[in-house]
Amino acid sequence: MALRVLMVGRKHEDWVVDGIRRYEKRLKKPFDLTWVPIPHSAREGDAARREESERLLAKVGSDYVILLDERGKAITSPALAQTLRKPLDSSRNVTLIIGGAYGVDSSVHDRADFVWSLSPLVFPHQLVRLILAEQVYRAQEIAGGRPYHHE
Repeated sequence: MALRVLMVGRKHEDWVVDGIRRYEKRLKKPFDLTWVPIPHSAREGDAARREESERLLAKVGSDYVILLDERGKAITSPALAQTLRKPLDSSRNVTLIIGGAYGVDSSVHDRADFVWSLSPLVFPHQLVRLILAEQVYRAQEIAGGRPYHHE
């Protein structure tokens, strides 16, 4: 079982590294994250979206796929814990996808098992990575019955 993030773009920028590391140090299997950068396309618009989507799909295999998209479903942190726990409990790898500047095409949406919205707002990709690291840590703590999350 593994939890992996496919992200279009470069490695983490310096300003976000410390925050991500803070949560990564606390993550335990199966909630520990592996970050896999996917190169940006040199193209623009639809051509970039199509090329990056092909690169993303080439990496997912039979994993349970969660696509982060502002048009997805907004869920609570306890619901995220359950969403992650279910495939992990059945020995299925989970891949979370953060698309590029132009988003992803319909092939990635079609392949996704769940499309998750952090917010209807659009955030910079580096910030999404930090939020994602914190939310996975929060999901781990909720799934373990620990008091990090307060209702």
